[in-house]
Amino acid sequence: MLAVQRLHALGNPTRIEIVRRLATGADYTITTVSQGLETSRQAVRKHLQILANARIVTLQAKGRDTTVKLERRALEETKVFIVELELQWEKRLEALRDFVDSE
Repeated sequence: MLAVQRLHALGNPTRIEIVRRLATGADYTITTVSQGLETSRQAVRKHLQILANARIVTLQAKGRDTTVKLERRALEETKVFIVELELQWEKRLEALRDFVDSE
């Protein structure tokens, strides 16, 4: 399930920081997104590949570098998934409360 893959991809502090940077709307390449992170450019490339596999970012080779673009729709779809999951659990917990209260 793509939503689970996206949650897994976002479950890493470095990838969250990358997404935060991309969310500013500025143009980024792998080189520029790597700047200031406490990890190597090669490690950032691997993190970006995980985000790309989850369709959170797109990578496009341009000359000697690769541009990185945030797919905002992917984040919105993941947010909807989380909200739906929360609603399901709220219903289940409410049913459990009702059952316990009736005993």
